[in-house]
Amino acid sequence: MKTIILFCITLAAGFAGGCSKTETGTTARAGAHHHEHHPPHGGTPVELGEEANHVEFVFDAPNGKLRAFVLDGELENFVRIAAPSLEVTATVSEHKEKLIFLPVANRATGETVSDTSLFEVQADWLKTTPTFDAVLKEIAVHGKTYTNIAFNFPKGSDENIKK
Repeated sequence: MKTIILFCITLAAGFAGGCSKTETGTTARAGAHHHEHHPPHGGTPVELGEEANHVEFVFDAPNGKLRAFVLDGELENFVRIAAPSLEVTATVSEHKEKLIFLPVANRATGETVSDTSLFEVQADWLKTTPTFDAVLKEIAVHGKTYTNIAFNFPKGSDENIKK
């Protein structure tokens, strides 16, 4: 009987030691976790504030269109805003091109022109210009206004993005 008790104590001590190692390993891995986001449309992410929100720019080169989706800080949920437009100034071959994104309604989601997460612009020069530096003039999200947000298209501005 003493042998069985001693065996059980030794076995329990071995399991406790193994669990201890597992906890330590898990803690070390959790501390090394790298925070990254994935744009839902595979577009160009532009960070607003300290990852409070994002705008994802999605390019449709053949049609010369650029879409802007307003998203949360994790690039997971759409965020509706009431902006009548979004203005982006692009620098193309050392001259400025103004892009005025207009709101897009979506019956499937119930979004309206005055309450939407999607904005769109069309410009013929976009058909032949796959890269440019730009500045988003102003955007208000959740009561916070962000101004003069500089980014590169198609690189974006959020270093934590994994495309």
